[in-house]
Amino acid sequence: MVSDKPENYSPAEPVGQQLKRAREAKGLSVSAVAEQQHLRPSVVQAIEAGDYEKIDTELFLKGYVRAYARQVGLNADSVIRDLDAELAPARKRREEALQTSPLVDIERRKKRKQRIAKTILWLLLIGVVASIALYFVTQKQTANEDSASRASETVMDQDGDVAEELSEPAIDSPAISPARETAATDIPESEEPLSEADDPLPMAQSNVEETEVLPDTLDPVEEPAASDEEPLEAADAVDSVAESSVGRLEMTFSGDCWLKVTDATGQRLVSGLRQQGDKLDVRGTPPLNVVVGAMSAVEVIRFQNETLDMGNFRVVNNRSEFTLEP
Repeated sequence: MVSDKPENYSPAEPVGQQLKRAREAKGLSVSAVAEQQHLRPSVVQAIEAGDYEKIDTELFLKGYVRAYARQVGLNADSVIRDLDAELAPARKRREEALQTSPLVDIERRKKRKQRIAKTILWLLLIGVVASIALYFVTQKQTANEDSASRASETVMDQDGDVAEELSEPAIDSPAISPARETAATDIPESEEPLSEADDPLPMAQSNVEETEVLPDTLDPVEEPAASDEEPLEAADAVDSVAESSVGRLEMTFSGDCWLKVTDATGQRLVSGLRQQGDKLDVRGTPPLNVVVGAMSAVEVIRFQNETLDMGNFRVVNNRSEFTLEP
């Protein structure tokens, strides 16, 4: 939540004193607050004394303070804003110490190199996919052009054959027979008739008989129907592999509990407070690292659809940290 107070704001009274005064007004003891919050009394005393270094992380500290403020009847959001103002100097000192450490520069360079490597890898992957897609598109266009060219050549050959058949007159046509008779009568008696080798009509007839007519249409090649079984089996195999490579964590809560879950890549999947009746369902790359602030407030833990025995987890002061993997 964004604070509506100025940056240089400082609370009139420390958060620990506010909580202590409210606790005493309610007539509650430190032990009663610790038992209600599932904490050690020393943790409650450290919060009231402002000794925040004894708390594991700032995340857990804010969770403890928020729950404490609600228990004693204070405005939790206002108390958290005052706590942020108290923690600001400590944060600034830690940042300055980190900036002066040589390990920070090494880690920053390492992260920068990782980002550059990931970017190059993605660009190469995109380039390969684009090249494959362009190759298949080019092949398809070439096949279409070849098919169209063969079809046009077939049509031209058919048109040429039809034109040749129309231009050559029939041998036994009535229009030709009288002309042959006239030519035969005009031959002088002194000249010998033409032999079969010199007669052009038998040669024309043989040429007509030897003419090959291409078929009108080309029989299309039937391609076997693609089977749908192999893609389906491949898809099922991919789904099963993808399911096995993802860790699923489910939890239900019976009370207030502070929780943090990170996966194998370091990504923080969950970080914050869960209340009674809440249900958690997250997925990430296994193994999953889980930190639970109040194990007594957890009802059920399921991992990969299997219920886990919470008695197997090591619990110290109602706090547990464990790793889950398939």
